[in-house]
Amino acid sequence: MQELKLNPTRTARALQAAQRVDAIEPFRVMEMVKAAAAMRRNGIDVISMSVGEPDFTAPEMVAQAAMDAIQSGATQYTESLGLSPLREAIAAHYQDAYGLDIDPRRIIVTAGASAGLLLACAALVSNGDQVLMPDPCYPCNRHFVTAFGGKPVLLPSGADQRYQLTAAMADAAWGERTRGVLVASPSNPTGTSMTPDQTRDLLAAVRARGGFAIVDEIYQGLTYDGKPTSALSFGDDVITVNSFSKYFSMTGWRLGWLVVPDSLVPTFEKLAQNLFICAPTIAQHAALACFKPEAIAIYEGRRLEFQRRRDFLVPALRELGFSIPVTPDGAFYVYADISRLNHPLAGDSSAFGMAALTDAHVAIVPGDDFGFAAPKRHVRFSYATQYERIEQAVERLGRLLR
Repeated sequence: MQELKLNPTRTARALQAAQRVDAIEPFRVMEMVKAAAAMRRNGIDVISMSVGEPDFTAPEMVAQAAMDAIQSGATQYTESLGLSPLREAIAAHYQDAYGLDIDPRRIIVTAGASAGLLLACAALVSNGDQVLMPDPCYPCNRHFVTAFGGKPVLLPSGADQRYQLTAAMADAAWGERTRGVLVASPSNPTGTSMTPDQTRDLLAAVRARGGFAIVDEIYQGLTYDGKPTSALSFGDDVITVNSFSKYFSMTGWRLGWLVVPDSLVPTFEKLAQNLFICAPTIAQHAALACFKPEAIAIYEGRRLEFQRRRDFLVPALRELGFSIPVTPDGAFYVYADISRLNHPLAGDSSAFGMAALTDAHVAIVPGDDFGFAAPKRHVRFSYATQYERIEQAVERLGRLLR
């Protein structure tokens, strides 16, 4: 037999990425994070108000539950739908927090909310399908749709709509290829929630057209001006996405969940089996401790601390000249209009954001990441950092603007 000879010095042909990748844009906030990190390495004190990650971490009892799972050998695969005790604990949490009776069978534990959104898009979005969403919105949401061949349709949503998608907007934009909507309440980047009436009317409009509704509720636990309302209150045909990252302070643990219609559970289970096998087992065992009364007390204390930060930051920014027409009622973001600021770069959020970083040493996020509706006029502040650092950031920005 002739020996096959390989030539290791031969120049490899450049591989071509799938065409869908061209429609997915870089996450620009990470560029700001890299620039801030480089400044810190050079000894510059940068205050981060860019990344949407709580400055709190998992409480001790949650970390201990993870270590107990490791030491007991509870580290192997779980069912693709998640540990049964965890699904039951999540269902009980819906009852305690929102008065909702959710069958644990409908709950699917995922490797973070991102995996949940990927599963939802894999299950519901076909090639060429249009999915309506508000503009501004979290950029990855539209990219999830694109990854499965769909076409995100962003509809400009202003202060009058609380930066949210409304039933009237959905009705006006619904076309032959429209299949559903993807919304978030509270929202990233605006921190605003849909009102109960907005949620009910939007879901009714989508239902009347035979469409699907995916509602991202990962910031639902972090609401400040009244008891939150889940979209699940308005029907069993809604798909909601939630996470242990924000309210439960477990970002790097990569754990979230879906609530789906009962008829779709087999579909989601099949996809989860093939795409992820299961969510991280150790994180699932740890998450069981999140629902202990003493843990909930810790999380509620942290929620009040986020509210304290918001209650300082919003009026302070307004006093500096930032326009915030709708007070954010959830999450830990402020979406501010810079167009009336006393600064030569007030018409360009990217340039202003870089000036804030290099001149004031405050890292914020330009609006370019979040859509196409006036992104150059807006920046996003995250108040997921210590109160004292937020005070310092406002002082630095005041000097920049003076």
